[in-house]
Formats: sequence, structure tokens, C-alpha cells
Amino acid sequence: MKIRFFLLAALAVALAGVVSAADLVLPRWQHLSSKNGDLPVPGPSTEQTGAVVADFDKDGVNDFILSFRHVAPALVWYRRTAHGWDRYVIEPAFLTVEAGGAVCDIDGDGDLDVVFGGDWQSDEVWWWENPYPNFDPKVPWKRHVIKKGGATQHHDQACGDFLGTGKPQLAFWNQGAKKIFLAEIPPDPRHAESWPLTEIFSGSAGEEGRAAFKYPEGMSVADIDGDGRPDLLAGNCWFKHVGGKKFRPTKIAEVGGLIFAGKFKPGKYPQVVIAPGDGVGPLRWYECVGDPSKSADWVGHNLLARDVIHGHTLQVADINGDGRLDIFCAEMGKWTESKKEPDNPKAVAWIFYGDGQGHFTKTELVVGQGWHEGQVADLDGNGTLDILEKPYNWDTPRVDVWLNRGPK
Repeated sequence: MKIRFFLLAALAVALAGVVSAADLVLPRWQHLSSKNGDLPVPGPSTEQTGAVVADFDKDGVNDFILSFRHVAPALVWYRRTAHGWDRYVIEPAFLTVEAGGAVCDIDGDGDLDVVFGGDWQSDEVWWWENPYPNFDPKVPWKRHVIKKGGATQHHDQACGDFLGTGKPQLAFWNQGAKKIFLAEIPPDPRHAESWPLTEIFSGSAGEEGRAAFKYPEGMSVADIDGDGRPDLLAGNCWFKHVGGKKFRPTKIAEVGGLIFAGKFKPGKYPQVVIAPGDGVGPLRWYECVGDPSKSADWVGHNLLARDVIHGHTLQVADINGDGRLDIFCAEMGKWTESKKEPDNPKAVAWIFYGDGQGHFTKTELVVGQGWHEGQVADLDGNGTLDILEKPYNWDTPRVDVWLNRGPK
């Protein structure tokens, strides 16, 4: 009898934390697409790689930049206006730009610059100098080299003061080398031929043993151990700066991919969510039940009963504005360039609404569309979080925006 009582009590506590779909504050979405003329068409490229969001013109409203390979131009900027977006070509040349990208004030002039890396055909990483306030649609942004030479492919970058110097550094994957490098901004980055690089990690990061994964990927920044300093997350690990230019990796999960952190439940440390990215694998969030520097103290929880198919969109944000973090994940619809038909015609985009206690309610935003590097941010300046949808080569060229119009 006592055992039954305790089981029922435990079940009641667990169910009390679950928010039912009927009780959820759900946004009303206005779906805009370049296919309908709501946004300018990105360009002629059918292979759309990176996407970053930031307020590049300092008008208080976010813009976004998309990157491409296959044909020129390599970068376009969607500048938010009172009635939509104006498209600027900021890199007219043909470059084989990889997925990822980072935003940082590299030259210290008070505006945000942008970083992208080359793909498997390129041994370079670049940054583009924001010309604020002199924006001319006919004048491209000036491109500078961060890295040239060595192995190819640079899928994912992140900026943060990982060394505690008071200035940001750039971390980036170099998949051809199976390494992560840390690049320190030189004193005069506008005239530097390259940046000093330090190898901070070498090896696998959760892609090994799974045929669907080609390489390690995923990168973001968060204070994982609560010491007030930014840490690096990449693949299936978090990296602690331990002095000098050395970092100690701690494996969080067996399977790696896109990786972000946030407080999904109360506790001393943030939790971590990982999606498979360029592969097929579980979508899980992980919590530390002891020491964050010990892999055995990280416990995973499935968000789905099935594997995610190329879940190359993952974001953590309070999407419905209820003060509790949610998780957004979406699948690619097509990744095989040589095929005309989709690889994953029933691709799903999910929003997992959190209750702040480690429970989530799964909802589907849309089924049958391709997502790649989708971003969650306020894109129209009204204070609610919107969603940027960019496919890789599903129905491309194309870009979509889902505007959050507040509660239903």
C-alpha cells in the first residue's frame, strides 16, 4: 500500500509540471515567403548554406545575412525596412561558403561584422567589414582573410571571450582536419593577412560509429559551470578554459551535432540540447546531476520517440513569451544536390514549449518544408520572437519568415 501511494504521489508530481496543449500560450503565425513575393528572392544559387541574424545597421531591428555556394553572389543581406526587407549583395564574388557563420565587432568600431568559412572545396575563413553607416546597394562589404591554407571545410563558428582577455576570440571547426581552432583577433584586423590560430581540440565529437554522419559539427557559447565566464560547446562536448590557451573537453552525450544551452528547469547549471544536424539521430536535452566536468553526471532525456532526420535547425528561446525557454528543431527536406525529388518529403518543424520545470509539450509548426540553419529572433521589431526559415536546396532559391503575431 505504501509503495502504491508513493508511486501515485510521484506520478502526480510529474504530471503537475506538464503543460497541456490546451493550456499553452500559442502564437499566431503569419507566414511570408519569397515564393509568394513577400521577400526578395535570395539569388540564383540553389545551394543556400549559412544564415545569421543581427542588427547590422544599428536601427534597433534585426536583419539577416544568407550565404551561398554553387554560383555567385556569396552573401546577401536582408535589411529590415518599415514594410519588409531590402536585399543587398554584400559579397558579389563566387565563394564556396559553408554552413554556419558568426557575428562579432571584429574591428572594434561599434558595429557588427560577419564571419563565414569555406566548405570542403576551400581552405579559407573570412570576415566582412560592416561599412556602417555608409550602406550602398552597389558597394560590397570589404572581405578579409582569417585563415588560409591547411585543411578544408569550416562548418560552424562562434565568438566569445573564452580566454578571459576582455576581447572576443573566434572558435571554428575545421572538419578536414577534425580539429577546432581558436583565432585571436590581431591588433589591426583590417590589414592582417591572417589571424594567429591555436588548436584547442582534435578528434571526433559524437559523429563516430554512425554511417549517416559525415563530420563533427555544431558550435555555440554558454556559461556551463556557472563561473561567470563563457564556455564553448561543440559537437557532443563542452570546453573549459583551463589556463593559457588550453581547454578541457567534457563529453555530454554520445551523439553530437547542433548544440545549445539554456535553463529548462531550476538548478545550479544550465541544461544542453543536441540535434543531429547533418545526420540521423536523437533529439535530446541533457541535465547535469552532479559535477559538470564529469561526463557520467550528464543525463539525457528524449524529446521525440523517433530519430530526427537531418535536424539542421536547432534554437533555444522563449518563443511564446511566457517566461520559459522553448526548443525549436526542424528537419531538412533535401540535401542530395543531384536529386530533383526531396530526400525527406515529410520533414517536420517542431516547437517544444517548456514549462520551466524540465517538461515540454510538442507541437508541429509545419510539415513538408525543408529547413536548414533556421533562426529564432525578433525580425520585425515588435517584441515577439519570429522564425527565419532557409532551406539548403529544397525548393531553392527561397527564404521564408514566420512572423509571431502574439497569442491566439
